[in-house]
Amino acid sequence: MTTDETRLLRRRMHAQFGPAGPRRAWPDDPASSEGPGEPGGPGHPGAVAAVAGRAAGIQAQDAAAARLGLRARGVATAAEIDAAYRSGEVVASWLMRGTLHLVPAVDLPWLLRLFGARNLAAGAGRRRQLGLTDEICERAVALLPEVLPAPLSRAGLVSALIDRGVQVDPSGQAPAHLMGYAAARGLLCRGAEVAPREPGYVLLPGPPSGPPEPPGPPGEADLAALAVRYLTAFGPAGAADLAAWSGLPLTVCRRAVAAAGLPEVAPGLFAGPGAEPPEAGPEVRLLGAYDNYLLGYRDRTAMLDPAFARRINAGGGVVHPALVADGRVLGRWAAERARGSVTVLVEPFGPLVGPVREGLRAEAAAVGRFLGLAAEVRIARP
Repeated sequence: MTTDETRLLRRRMHAQFGPAGPRRAWPDDPASSEGPGEPGGPGHPGAVAAVAGRAAGIQAQDAAAARLGLRARGVATAAEIDAAYRSGEVVASWLMRGTLHLVPAVDLPWLLRLFGARNLAAGAGRRRQLGLTDEICERAVALLPEVLPAPLSRAGLVSALIDRGVQVDPSGQAPAHLMGYAAARGLLCRGAEVAPREPGYVLLPGPPSGPPEPPGPPGEADLAALAVRYLTAFGPAGAADLAAWSGLPLTVCRRAVAAAGLPEVAPGLFAGPGAEPPEAGPEVRLLGAYDNYLLGYRDRTAMLDPAFARRINAGGGVVHPALVADGRVLGRWAAERARGSVTVLVEPFGPLVGPVREGLRAEAAAVGRFLGLAAEVRIARP
């Protein structure tokens, strides 16, 4: 790697995982005059929302992986995440790229203004294939306040709708797409679990909106807010990276980056304040599956050697947990639980130098504390 590539990756790593991250306020939100304000530090109310806000949302289609993503960015215990969900500080909904993301609840309205209509339009064909006509979807939407006075599992919610005459096949993919429709309309979201590994669905406050409209041009203030969040969390990065992460058109992302007004730190690359890492290092993180860091850029070759790319992204959309040091993916890992303990099994792509091994041991111990288990590390031969 060149010196410039090393410096770029260290800056990106620090933006994502820097040790001061959870304690810093996230950028002012130009999309709303009702921003979240100064978040608390780890262990205090608002800490989980603060981390999720600074990360520009946490990929959350895998709930356990989302928890590890929050841990890697400074949340100390899984109990904090459960409490944040229960209090309504954070929620999960389908947003960037139509993918489920965990975000601060205060961010959801303006994020839905950017992505709700786009996701509705993108899913229209599949809904028709599944028999979810506009009439059926609107009937379900109208019934949500009646059937969802308290959190329900997806199966429980669909059963309640079927009991009231909504024609949905509960055995296939129709329930998931119906939930996505209601979420894109801004009517419900995922909240706290209603049973172990069973997410609950809750109503969002406010009356149901009118019939869905075709996607229009995003508002400039919302675009600026998105670009500020993204570039602060992922910078140095450019408009093409924002397009790959968000799913918005490149022309729209160019406007968004220009509207954000953040400094250009290299040709075509922009970053938020505080992106320069300290000289001490290396920063080592054990990232969960589908981590933002590996999904946030158009080109991953600088951070993940193409010779090893298939060991992290084996195809079919699967992204394995990764060992990262100073922005470079050095291997993958898995957690093997036993009663009262967890073993972090690391498969490095090559020999690990002493400072990385030290950082790895500290990270494994942090994973154990997060899970409430004693932890040890086992490193396989490359």
